Amino acid sequence: MFFTKNTITLLALVCLSSFTKAQDDYADDNQLRYEDWIYKANIKTAQLHESSFEANPAVLKFNSTQQLELSFDDLDADKKMYSISFVHCSADWEPSNLMVSEYMNGFFDANFLNFTYSANTIQKYTHYSILFPQANVQFTKSGNYIAYVYRDSDKENLILTKRFMLYEDKVTVLATTRQAIGNDEQYEKQHIDFSVINSAYELTNPFTDMKVVITQNGRWDNAVRDIKPTFTEPKQLTYSLDDKSTFSGGNEFRYFDTRSLRTYTERIGDIHRDSASIYHVDLKIDELRTFKQYTYYHDLDGGYLIKNADMATNADNEADYSYVKFFLPYDNAQGSGNFYVLGKLTEWRLNKTNRMTYNYKRLGYECTLYIKQGYYNYTYVYLKDDKKGGDDTMTEGSHWETENEYTIYIYHRQRGTYYDQLVAVKRFNSIIK
Repeated sequence: MFFTKNTITLLALVCLSSFTKAQDDYADDNQLRYEDWIYKANIKTAQLHESSFEANPAVLKFNSTQQLELSFDDLDADKKMYSISFVHCSADWEPSNLMVSEYMNGFFDANFLNFTYSANTIQKYTHYSILFPQANVQFTKSGNYIAYVYRDSDKENLILTKRFMLYEDKVTVLATTRQAIGNDEQYEKQHIDFSVINSAYELTNPFTDMKVVITQNGRWDNAVRDIKPTFTEPKQLTYSLDDKSTFSGGNEFRYFDTRSLRTYTERIGDIHRDSASIYHVDLKIDELRTFKQYTYYHDLDGGYLIKNADMATNADNEADYSYVKFFLPYDNAQGSGNFYVLGKLTEWRLNKTNRMTYNYKRLGYECTLYIKQGYYNYTYVYLKDDKKGGDDTMTEGSHWETENEYTIYIYHRQRGTYYDQLVAVKRFNSIIK
């Protein structure tokens, strides 16, 4: 069954943002969500990235030769028929008022033809992957897109959804990061100053036709929107005083390394196997960093890399899975909210899988995740029952010196059109000038 424009619009209205509240896992399996989402419990390690490196963002220059790679593991370890299709979205991640034929050429769907069975692993799985755009699957508009995977030619049998962006270099963005100003914010927060230069492209009214979005470390849960220019000139817009472009500096992400399940690396406390021979990894006890001094070290800004140091060939189908246990000491259980393990390993979402429970004997919060071998970043956040966003300052502290990766997206809707172009993308680092 195909989604009509009316159906897609209705679904968007009931779609929840990823950080509005804690969400149940795999809820409403057939509700198309315009965010990164996994709909089936047997699907693990879903990734979408620029194909040359798995840590690259899912952002391509429009009409370039670059490709995106989407991959995932099916723990049923059999062969299934999976397909992929696409929805063009607005700057606010709602479906655009476009027919598929208006933003795509060639075929509108593609089948997953590339799959391999796991080898030399305890956990059996089938690894699926696909590259796009392809010769017969082309996009004709820049902007935001949702890729959705479905099974057995049934578009309501949803497997996963992933966001990606196609951008054009129609305007130039210059950006810098500085300490915030005022009270204690100067020690805890980072402010983004930037300019949009449109010498070769006409930007109609920037207050109505243009939208600016800033993300920190590729996250959409704490993205800022609706930023208006401080100064306007004929060929330049300057953004410098809006408080919305001020972010908590946070802290460098915590990390662990399970590339080898035979070796105890720095953050590994114990490795053992259960009666079914499945691996269990206990991380060393973490510590609260709320009032710790800031210390720089290189991290993946919340991401991960799938690797197997015990195998010299292909980690895609030779990396095993293990239960990884996290523990955060905390003197008293919090009665008005919950702690969560957060990062790309949890799709940047708060749900039952990554919600921590209080262990009264050990006096701390714990959580166990079933994940593939690799090198992982993560952080701890606290979500109060009456709040809409997770707070990491209770566990991690916040420092203006922290290394963060920022991305500015410039969207523009030309007069006479009814979709948002992505006319520029600017990536920059808070400490690398």
